[in-house]
Amino acid sequence: MYWVTPRHLAGDDDVLAERIGDALSGLGWRMWPTSRHTLLYVSPDGLCGAEWILAAYPFELGGLPVALQLSARPHATSVMTEWNAYFTTGVPYEALADLLLAIDSRKAPDTGLATPETVINALSAQGWLRDVDRPRTTAMDPGFSSSVSLEMMPPLIQDADPRSDLVGWQSWSEPVLGAPYLWCASFSASVPHDLVAAFASPVPVPRRTLPKSAEGRLSVVRRS
Repeated sequence: MYWVTPRHLAGDDDVLAERIGDALSGLGWRMWPTSRHTLLYVSPDGLCGAEWILAAYPFELGGLPVALQLSARPHATSVMTEWNAYFTTGVPYEALADLLLAIDSRKAPDTGLATPETVINALSAQGWLRDVDRPRTTAMDPGFSSSVSLEMMPPLIQDADPRSDLVGWQSWSEPVLGAPYLWCASFSASVPHDLVAAFASPVPVPRRTLPKSAEGRLSVVRRS
């Protein structure tokens, strides 16, 4: 077992589904399989959903298959979701666990008062660098291998706001320039900004296998 940092380059250790399933069950979310061969989790209050869509939809971000979709709605009986967030394979499961805890702690997961600056300030506090040209909406890790940026939403990203010119937070990790992405994440326009800010952390994480593309960029804190 390796304890490595930074977390955003650690990959998912090929246990993303198991770890997030454990986290959701620990929060009391109910789960059942769907007719689309997906696994659907619903929060105790019925306001949030998490669905493993990897086996059902040919949906990609940055050339990687989307594995998990998170959503929130204003009322448990509402048919339409207010916002959605999408995560590919390779996303560190600890980042998603932190996000789920932040969602679970909110009484109204579909709304928030924070501004976009909240995300950039949180990343700056962890040593990330503001983009010179877009200091309020884009930040990169010190090794320039990962980025979080407020961008036009990619195709197939769903939001309650039907306008076509919406922007949402997009994040990705590219340890080697021009090589395949390690992971990608897309947040629709209505995702509360403070939830996106909960997505990053400098805390070392345990891994049994390390991403080859991140060799030379990961620091091994200790082995066990």
